[in-house]
Amino acid sequence: MLDTAHAPDLTLSDARIVTPLGVVEGALKIEGGMIAGMGRARDGLSLGGAFLIPGIVDLHTDHVERHTHPRLTVLWPLLPALMAHDAVVIAGGTTTVFDSLSVGASMKRPERREILEPLVAAIAEGQAAGVFRAEHLLHLRCEISDPATIALVDATIAHPLTRLVSVMDHTPGDRQSPDVAKWFDHMIHEMEVNAATGQLMMDDLLDRSRSMGQIVRDHVVAKSRAASLPLMSHDDRSADHADQAAAEGMAISEFPTTLVAAERARAQGMSIIMGAPNYLRGGSQSGNIAVSELLARGLVDALASDYVPRSLLDAAFRLADDPDTPHDLPAAIALVSDAPARMAGLGDRGRIAEGLRADLVAVRMVAGQPVVQAVWRQGKQVY
Repeated sequence: MLDTAHAPDLTLSDARIVTPLGVVEGALKIEGGMIAGMGRARDGLSLGGAFLIPGIVDLHTDHVERHTHPRLTVLWPLLPALMAHDAVVIAGGTTTVFDSLSVGASMKRPERREILEPLVAAIAEGQAAGVFRAEHLLHLRCEISDPATIALVDATIAHPLTRLVSVMDHTPGDRQSPDVAKWFDHMIHEMEVNAATGQLMMDDLLDRSRSMGQIVRDHVVAKSRAASLPLMSHDDRSADHADQAAAEGMAISEFPTTLVAAERARAQGMSIIMGAPNYLRGGSQSGNIAVSELLARGLVDALASDYVPRSLLDAAFRLADDPDTPHDLPAAIALVSDAPARMAGLGDRGRIAEGLRADLVAVRMVAGQPVVQAVWRQGKQVY
């Protein structure tokens, strides 16, 4: 664990402090790893006019696999891989990251089944040893097309780092991939198999989904509710998908792929998370609805990095300058800090307010680009 007992009391001065109510020029006092108040003090550590924002909270990043599997057939030692992942995360201003681990597999990366428990153990080891600069928690991404998901959920859902669960179905023909032919061509290219082998693999996936999908889904939902964990639907495409999720007690719709699904999720009282890369790229890589359209309609409550950790920082600052959306800088920063923290039940962080954790990021602008100058977690400088 990070040693906050010896985090020095500190004053960060000459800062543009991004609070929920606006941007305040002045100084921020930190005592015992907590925010102690704001003032006009000029002593302490000068930030030279940089923005001071709350530490980013990322509920969904698939970035872990970029380091555990740097090549298709290469498995890197897990703790060093996680430390490399952590370095990228903290450099983007994220102080709380939910490592989104695949529980089960659809068609590609069957090794996810074998690596899950060792990976969870390595995350816990790194966290306990204090080798991570960000705080790492677990988001279990449960693939319902895989019967193995049932045992894997049972093995990991009670882990103390598990704080979030999502229900996924990557079977082609629905949700994220309605065009089966397009999905198939992409998949065999990515997996480096020929069409005949790919067809056999897809047929097996479709059979598993038909025979076991609902059974696995029911098990994941029941286990998550029994553990009182926030539960998210994933890639909802239709009103029926959103209705099913709401009926199962899911409070969050993650990455709805159509306007219809997002509108129904909102009507059902669900919060909506979208991917920051979609916003930055100007659209979805899969041809699904653009985040910018949902933002303009007020149908986005939080952003997640999905597969590019620093995309949250870039998206927040770009969004604040976007004339097509109603977000000023405090509102844009809240999408990547306060809102996701609340969704995950982390009421002790996510905004700059007295009595909350001093998870803070100093950001200066260079040629219109936000650049992380320094990061503090619980008052201790970690970057």
